[in-house]
Amino acid sequence: MADAADPLALFDSWFAEARAQEISDPEAAALATAGKSGQPTVRMVLMKKHGPDGFTFFTNGESAKSRDLGANSRAAMLFHWKSLRRQVRIEGPVDLVRNYEADAYFRTRGRESQLGAWASDQSRPLDRRETLEQRFQAAKERFEGKDVPRPPHWWGYRLVPNRIEFWSDRAHRLHERRLFTRSDDGWTEGLLYP
Repeated sequence: MADAADPLALFDSWFAEARAQEISDPEAAALATAGKSGQPTVRMVLMKKHGPDGFTFFTNGESAKSRDLGANSRAAMLFHWKSLRRQVRIEGPVDLVRNYEADAYFRTRGRESQLGAWASDQSRPLDRRETLEQRFQAAKERFEGKDVPRPPHWWGYRLVPNRIEFWSDRAHRLHERRLFTRSDDGWTEGLLYP
């Protein structure tokens, strides 16, 4: 493999194009995890920050994805920007963000979303919709006239990439696949057959 360009700078460029052109949620990514059993699961998350230290998302710490990451702290993330005919695949270990980062992001959420974080036992069985609505109302009353603090079970994760693949659609299914792999010496780049 040859010396690589900077994959994080390339992601910045592609993400800027996606933000300008993608119809909805350019920050939406499929997040794949696997817990103790090895059974993979995938769901959509919203990336809220990215940079040299990784790709950050926030969630309920009691969710299925958090349980998976507690048992196996590795994950994969996929951005698919259909209007640009591009994908970015990212793999690597996942770390918890610091409390001050989770607090700062939580404060940017809408009040109803903050209250929802208190009301929801994310990924747990729900007997009926009314139970969730009652819990939401109870949280609303509890924090009436006050700032809504971040629940102790709500935090963020950062996927630290050690592999990033940039996929571009090409004619005749001769797609371009650029793979960046991180080592102690930095990034190396190569191509993959489509």
